[in-house]
This record gives sequence, C-alpha cells and structure tokens, in this order.
Amino acid sequence: MKTLIANKFSEAHIQRLNQLGCEVNYQPTAKADDLQKLIPPCKILVVRGKQVTADTLNAGDQLALVLRAGAGVNTIDVKTASARGIFVSNCPGKNSIAVAELVFALLLAIDRRIPENVTALRAHKWNKKEFSKADGVFGKTLGVIGTGKIGREVITRARAFGLRVIAWSRSLTPEKALQLGVERCDTLDDLFRQADILTLHVALKPDTRQLVNAARLALLKPNAILINTARGEVVDAAAFRAALQGGKLRAGLDVFDPEPTEATADFHDPLLDLPNLYGTHHIGASTEQAQEAIAEEAIRIIQTFIKTGVVLNCVNLAKRTPAKWQLVVRHYDRVGVLAFVMDQIRRAGINIEEVQNVIFEGAAAASCRIQLDAEPGPELLTALKAGNPDILGLELLQIGEIAD
Repeated sequence: MKTLIANKFSEAHIQRLNQLGCEVNYQPTAKADDLQKLIPPCKILVVRGKQVTADTLNAGDQLALVLRAGAGVNTIDVKTASARGIFVSNCPGKNSIAVAELVFALLLAIDRRIPENVTALRAHKWNKKEFSKADGVFGKTLGVIGTGKIGREVITRARAFGLRVIAWSRSLTPEKALQLGVERCDTLDDLFRQADILTLHVALKPDTRQLVNAARLALLKPNAILINTARGEVVDAAAFRAALQGGKLRAGLDVFDPEPTEATADFHDPLLDLPNLYGTHHIGASTEQAQEAIAEEAIRIIQTFIKTGVVLNCVNLAKRTPAKWQLVVRHYDRVGVLAFVMDQIRRAGINIEEVQNVIFEGAAAASCRIQLDAEPGPELLTALKAGNPDILGLELLQIGEIAD
C-alpha cells in the first residue's frame, strides 16, 4: 500500500510501516504545493501541519486516507475529502501534555519577562532592579476555555501553581466541573470578567472562529494575560491587536492568524512588534515525547486500516445520513442473498445509505440492516419475500422509530 509521509517521521516508525506492507515515500521537506505531484499513486497520506488542498485531494485517484499526525485538521480540506470519499483521521490527545507544558512556559515567561532577561544577559547587561518587577501567579484566577484533553492537563498543572481555576465549555456540566475540581462558569462572558489569566483550548470550528472578540476582550481586567495554544483564528485578530496596542492585556501565543504554511519562512505579523506579546513558533506539540506518542498512534491507525478497513479517529463520517427507513433482512448466510436484495432495491430506484450484515454463531444465518433514503413500497417487499427462499424474514422501521 503506497504511503506518502510529507513531514518528519522517525526511521524506526517508517520501518514498522514497511513491515505492515506499506511502500513508504518519505518526503519530509516537501512543500504543500509539491503534494499534488506526489499524491497520485498513494493510498495513504500522512501530514503534520502541511496544507492538504482540494487540488491535492483531487489529484489523488488512489487516495483513501489522509492522516493528520496531530490533533487539528483545519489544514486539510475536509469538505473536499468527504465529497471524494476519502477518510480524514487524526491523533487527538497525544500531544496534550506537551501543549499544557507550553501554556505554563508562556505564562511564566510573561510574568517574569524571561525573554528580556535572557536578551540582557546575552548582551552582558545586569539589571536586577528592572527584572525584579513581577506579579507572580499564585492565587490568581485562571480561566480555561475548553475542557478537552489539553484543557484537563492544564487544570491538573494549575493546581500545583496554586491557581483558582474557573472553566467554560459547551459540554461542561456541573457534575463534570466537580470531577475536574473547577468552578463552572455559566457563560463565556462571565469567565472573561473573572479571569486574571485566560487559556484557550477549543478546536477551530465555525462556532469557535473569533470566539474571543472585541466585546469579550473589553470585559477583561486591566493587565490580564491571554494564552492561545489552540488556533489563531479563535481570536479576532483586529480586536486582539487593538487590545494589545492599548495596553489592555499581555499575551502568549503559539499560534497566529495567519501563520506561515512551511516550517521556515519570513514572518511579518505586526503583533510581533508589540512588547506585551510573547510568542513561540507553533511548537506546542513539538516535544520528543509527544512526537513519539503521535507516531505510535499513527501506526495504530494505519495498521487497523490495512487489516480491517476501519479508520480510527475518523473526523468526517456523517453523524446522520439522508436515510429515512431501515430494512432488516434476516437470511441464510448463503451466496447471492444480499446481491438479490440489493438488486431489487436498485430496481425500485431507492438509494442505500448504510449496510451492516452480522452473522449469528455457527454461520448458518445472518441479519442485514439496510438504511434507505425512501420507503420501500409493498411491491418491493413482496418481491423480496417471494423472490428468494433464503430470506427468512423482513422488518421495516422508520429511522425516527429506531431513535425512539
């Protein structure tokens, strides 16, 4: 199975892919624009942060799986992949500890002005008087936006720093908040009003784009700290820049909007000139520990796909299909039974949305659940019952009845 790996991957993990039967084309320095030429013979594409465009996906006649060796899939044209029947998968949670560690690295760097300290010392300057000015973080209120795996790792570390932790996410219930040991905010605005420090841990989706906007930034306390290791687009760039320029807040960013698509490039974001902005190069997941965990997960996903056809962590399967009816066919497990059923459904002009055939112990009989986009008429049901002696029984249900 031809596999294109377009980012850094260890030799040991490449050898394991070869042992699974993958013919690996390792192109760690390939640019996003190169993928369109490299992809045609490949069944699997593995990327980290490289853009996977519609042109690349359309060029992949053999392509069946795009695997993001990381969590976010916003660099992949998931809509085009779905339209072409290409699975998109990721490795969520494997970099959670690394990102949580960077959150506190940024927080302490801001509070203690670590970069300025280092710059002065490298210039052979000693200025204890200036750099002794710091607030400290003990006892401050940390607002965690998003309580997934990374958010939970941040919460765990916040306790060790003596921070009061408040949190908000759409899925955070009072019971979950109690389990996490945090105070739940009913609204995001309430969290902004209370927090001395904000840290963002939400995926980039239509409803999280510019989640941090001018109105919410205006709710912050003077000199608050905002940490963003999620995605740059979660923050309204113009409003954020205005708040920084006005001295409203300090910020630590590992992500920008926009940011370079390649690993090395010139970068001219005007935020970089602001003294109250501390930044890193989108390296949240870039520890050896995290990369090892992600590579292991990537191997697991590819191995499962090769052996079973199942795609673990798939992000682009429909949560609900256009199916309105489910036809259950109990039948003897014999050649041609399902082919007969499918042909009769085709003749009736009904589209099959999903099929699952399960075999009973002993392999004498089976039950096939077929989800359809229209109701089978009496003629079709009669034809199925009378047309094949290996059909034991039929049951028809509306999808709504199944849910109930």
